[in-house]
Amino acid sequence: MGRTDPVVCSVGLLAAANVLNNRIARRWAPLTSAVTTAALIGLARREGLSLRELGIGAGDLETGGLGAGDLGSWGRGARLGGALAAAVAAVYAAGVALPRTRPLFLDERALALSRGRLAEEILLQVPVGTVLLEEVAFRGVLPALLASRGPFCRPLPSRTAAAASAALFGLWHVLPAMDMARANPALGRVASAEPPAEPGSAQGTVRLVAGTVLSTGAAGSLLHELRRRGGLLAPSLLHLATNSLGYLAARLARRLGTEHPSSRDG
Repeated sequence: MGRTDPVVCSVGLLAAANVLNNRIARRWAPLTSAVTTAALIGLARREGLSLRELGIGAGDLETGGLGAGDLGSWGRGARLGGALAAAVAAVYAAGVALPRTRPLFLDERALALSRGRLAEEILLQVPVGTVLLEEVAFRGVLPALLASRGPFCRPLPSRTAAAASAALFGLWHVLPAMDMARANPALGRVASAEPPAEPGSAQGTVRLVAGTVLSTGAAGSLLHELRRRGGLLAPSLLHLATNSLGYLAARLARRLGTEHPSSRDG
């Protein structure tokens, strides 16, 4: 009696971190995310969940045990995540190489950074400020809490818990999508079906945000499946590659566009 529901508490912590990281103290995102991650793990542990159930400890939900198979589980996660990270790199390379898709990678959030800030984003902000919190929260703590405790003490079936966590992961991206619409007008125009000469509209922003929520929600389901097969390491590697390589792709797209300006009309 009187105890705060752990799921409600977790969602509240994440909402606060989301606003801090995207609106109030963006450069402090690694610290905010690290503290929030620790708080979420502590909350889950207080509810009796093991590190293995959160995808952090050795072993996984499929094997269930600890011992000789633990290193195999980590290795499986590394192989699976590494292969998918390589696939992301290949897709980015192809997209930047093609003149028609190259403008989609021209994100001002990446292009406006100095080399030092770019290194900070790739080596600190993305791994600690983004990937650490999102993977632990949406592939570890939330699905486990929803399945074991449920909202308002009503446990959900594991698949429903995973789907609910994926939906929350989609909503988590509302604020970043609004920033993306401002920083990457090409994506906004694509979303609103506007001709290239016209600036992005409010309609384009709304469609981009809605599309981002739906696509990241779907991605959350995929990442959860990767977590089920290879612990948190597999989705973390894919997530890291998707975000970090995006910064490099933006810089490369600008360089190629500068070297071959006529290719935009091709």
